[in-house]
Amino acid sequence: MSAIITLKNNLPLIALPIAGAKTTTVLLLVATGSKYETRAQSGLSHFLEHMFFKGTTRRPSALILSSELDGLGAEYNAFTSKEYTGYWIKTAANQAGRALEIVGDMLTAPLLAEEEINREKGVIIEELNMYLDNPRWHIEDVWEELLYGDTPAGWPTIGTKDNIKSWQRTDFLRYYRSQYGLASSLLVVAGQLPDNLNDLAEIAFADLAGNDWQNKTPTRETQSEPGLKLFAKATDQAHLALGARAYAFGHADEFALKILTAVLGGSMSSRLFSNLRERHGLAYYVNTSLESYTDSGYLVSNAGVPLNELPRAIGIIRDEYRRLIQEAVPTDELNKVKDMMAGKLAMHLEASDDLAQWSGRQAILLKQQQRPLAEILTPEQTVERLRAVNASDIQRVAQNIFRDERLNLALIAPEQNTMPLGELLRLS
Repeated sequence: MSAIITLKNNLPLIALPIAGAKTTTVLLLVATGSKYETRAQSGLSHFLEHMFFKGTTRRPSALILSSELDGLGAEYNAFTSKEYTGYWIKTAANQAGRALEIVGDMLTAPLLAEEEINREKGVIIEELNMYLDNPRWHIEDVWEELLYGDTPAGWPTIGTKDNIKSWQRTDFLRYYRSQYGLASSLLVVAGQLPDNLNDLAEIAFADLAGNDWQNKTPTRETQSEPGLKLFAKATDQAHLALGARAYAFGHADEFALKILTAVLGGSMSSRLFSNLRERHGLAYYVNTSLESYTDSGYLVSNAGVPLNELPRAIGIIRDEYRRLIQEAVPTDELNKVKDMMAGKLAMHLEASDDLAQWSGRQAILLKQQQRPLAEILTPEQTVERLRAVNASDIQRVAQNIFRDERLNLALIAPEQNTMPLGELLRLS
């Protein structure tokens, strides 16, 4: 049985046993990310994430730290999003205690050495260049800038080159002391759990300090007509993101929206894959995804299409949105999608790292919404809620989100190939 434990220093610990597991994953999540930054700090959350792997007082170099982790046969990494940052190590179960100690050491005693900061600036600028050179990745930033404008929610997580080049050690220390600590952190351990897990966690995170955590700027959503944004670039195909503002995490219609998303573009038999790719041959990649932040959310369909077929591709996606407004999803299609989602969830959560991140994401968003961690859904509860959705729920959600004043289109394409497209962004 999973358990939510409060350690002696008040750090929440979510323990997620997996019967028969041979591995253990340790994940430390912190309620901070790019939405918590000022313009001058934009990108600092992500840069700081890199710095935790550059050495600690006990392991005073990146090589010493990585060599020890590699010697465990561990998988390890970190990630920065708009609203949270995570650090994880997955090991053979008999090394769980060392994994806990190393994560604790990284997060409580980082060196943040000036010479390492200066060296890492070049690494992160090349990471930024990599994203800019890959339209399939970069379109997400263009899309969110369209939705949220010049606000923390609309800024790219990686920041700007000017910011990356300008920061000094004092900037990192100031942000670390504010945003990292007991007020903003929680620990997840999944897989085969050690019998003395509580004791090991107490020791590993005994030095995690209190912090005067600064909350994020609330996201403001104001839109009265369809939105369009182009990032002009010489490309061989147009990369598009077409979608609508939707719901924040925990919304009452969250599961109806998840199923609607899967109906549109969640598999190779989904409507958009079948229509845009299989029937018309207009795209190699096409999918629909869902993002639910603590105070906003959206549904978005992505595709790479021929430059001269851009209007037709947009029209096909728009018409599939319109079809969901006008017609209920047939029972056989709805049941197929529910079975697919339940099956994928079961396969996805067999691994300790996937279960840790799946449950941990819920936990850190609940923490930010000041809701109890007891509201974390188990996989079984999630499937129950998916099963409870009916066709009228999906049609009602489609009618709510697919409205002209919620619709948006972001593009990466040569400017001369983006003829007036505004008339295509109408559903009524």
